[in-house]
Amino acid sequence: MFDAAMWDMIWKAFGQTMTMVLWSTLFSVILGAIPAVLLTLTAPEGLRPNRPVYAALSFVVNVFRSFPFIILMVLVIPLTRAITGKAIGTRAAIVPLTISAIPFVARVIESSFREVDPGLIEAARSFGASDVQIFRRVYFKEAFPSILSGIILTMISLVGYSAMGGAIGAGGLGDVAIRKGYQAYKIEYLIATSAVLIVFVQAVQGIGNKIYAKIS
Repeated sequence: MFDAAMWDMIWKAFGQTMTMVLWSTLFSVILGAIPAVLLTLTAPEGLRPNRPVYAALSFVVNVFRSFPFIILMVLVIPLTRAITGKAIGTRAAIVPLTISAIPFVARVIESSFREVDPGLIEAARSFGASDVQIFRRVYFKEAFPSILSGIILTMISLVGYSAMGGAIGAGGLGDVAIRKGYQAYKIEYLIATSAVLIVFVQAVQGIGNKIYAKIS
């Protein structure tokens, strides 16, 4: 039932899932930090309040957060093909995964920044700190544990998204579960892929919790 050939296929698929999740997490954090900083700066209580810019950027972020992932994958096929040269496969799936995670990461980082004690910001201003210095030494330093927790949450969410990506040829554990487990009526594949995903998510969350406790 649970033979070596099955586990070979699952471990190969696990590697594909990790490729999708890790790269999309990295890109989404880098790209999501940009709107997060702009939202924090231009918020009514930010360092450089600008209501029109904040409202427009907030609207764009909310629009992208509203798209179901499976629809977003289809909509960005032209962009995916332009970047990776193809519309399906593990590498191609990184593009829609990243795009879907950027607005989520932006909101997570923005929320972490806005939780920083305003008294610390005012104290830094009173000492003549510039906006860059305030962001580096106050916002980022104080919000880092919360940002890290958000990144872990993003990674876990992307595991689920990558499994959905298997429905349209992205590869990974979702693809194995659908083709071998669901379509071929092999329940052992569904059980094994689910077990691997559960163990991985628990491991990521556990490691994240320990790091969060240590740096907090």
